[in-house]
Amino acid sequence: MSLDAEFERLSLPLENAFTISRSTQETSENVVVRIADDDGNVGVGAAAPSDHYGETAATVEAVLPELLDVVESVGDPHQLDRIERRMEATVARNPAARCAVSIALHDLAAKRADLPLYRYWGLDPDESVPTSYTIGIDTTERMAEKTETAVERGYSVLKIKVGTDRDEEIISAVREAAPDATVRVDANEAWSPREAVRKIDRLAEYDLEFVEQPVSADDPEGLKFVRDRSALPIAADESCVTLADIPRIAGKVDIANLKLMKCGGLREAKRMIHAARAHGLEVMLGCMVETNAAISAAAHLAPLLDYADLDGSLLLAEDPYEGVAMPDGEIDLAGLDRPGTGARTK
Repeated sequence: MSLDAEFERLSLPLENAFTISRSTQETSENVVVRIADDDGNVGVGAAAPSDHYGETAATVEAVLPELLDVVESVGDPHQLDRIERRMEATVARNPAARCAVSIALHDLAAKRADLPLYRYWGLDPDESVPTSYTIGIDTTERMAEKTETAVERGYSVLKIKVGTDRDEEIISAVREAAPDATVRVDANEAWSPREAVRKIDRLAEYDLEFVEQPVSADDPEGLKFVRDRSALPIAADESCVTLADIPRIAGKVDIANLKLMKCGGLREAKRMIHAARAHGLEVMLGCMVETNAAISAAAHLAPLLDYADLDGSLLLAEDPYEGVAMPDGEIDLAGLDRPGTGARTK
């Protein structure tokens, strides 16, 4: 069998500027990968690199020819372990680039089996969890308005970005706009450990689900300090990048937040999920701001999760791809009527 591959870069405007405690994003640079077999099946994947982890669209484009040479040299999309091992040996520090290839291969392998990816893996769609919808930092009034809009669109789980000098004011306004919603917050490393404990103690009064990455990823003991004193469960995001990080955060947080673009692919994500469970952690799967060419693959992991934050494509002004339907935030795997990840051009 021979495999042919190609890729292209997409610059995708966001519906609204997306601000977290350390940066603002107005467009998302994605690199879409397509891998075709001799029978006309085409697998689609995408990279959504983050410069916070040392990757850009330019670095993805630079290493993809080497990664796709690996794919073509193996020549069998069902040899997923072999290909991903060789890709990591070839390019170790570009996980989003490897992830794009991993997604495209899984899409292709499942299409060749004529099965949706979750069925190819043997997962139960009834065990899926809903995705949250993220509200980025803005004026308090705008964040309240965005919250009202999200609730009107049917989203019942909201993730609120914090890390400002008015965090309590923001959460108070959000809770007033969405009194019945499940609300979680994400500080993106913005607080010191003692500041985090004080802020969480106050924010807990607003009936929050958990707090994500309250302190720097470079301060694991600070993370433990917060968790030991927190009124709310603590999730690790920036502190949880690869499989090796799972034992490092065990006992320091309650929830491991994985992202495909951080760990390098679907098989590594599954290993991280099982490792997190073995270490007594709950599991969340997050995302960057991504097209459905990537988000759709992540959605097939939903039956293995406790929490999902897979709203990346929902934050785009327009996504050229459609994928797994998420009506009112529910990840509808059972409703998928085509094989593979479900990603296809509109």
